[in-house]
Amino acid sequence: MTTGEPGQPRTDRSPWNWLLVVPIVLPLLTFLFNADEPRVLGFPLFYWLQLAFIVVGVTCTTIVYRMTK
Repeated sequence: MTTGEPGQPRTDRSPWNWLLVVPIVLPLLTFLFNADEPRVLGFPLFYWLQLAFIVVGVTCTTIVYRMTK
């Protein structure tokens, strides 16, 4: 694979790639959602926090994509 320039190897060693660890590790921290309260629109903490994890994952992925493009 090349970067578009002949003879230049592609490198995926950007420090921005470390940001992708956040959406992997964050849902593994069970103390964050080990409760029933607070409720948002009647939904317990676990459900709306899972949706928040999706937003964090999309945000991190978008930032890494744009910074390493």
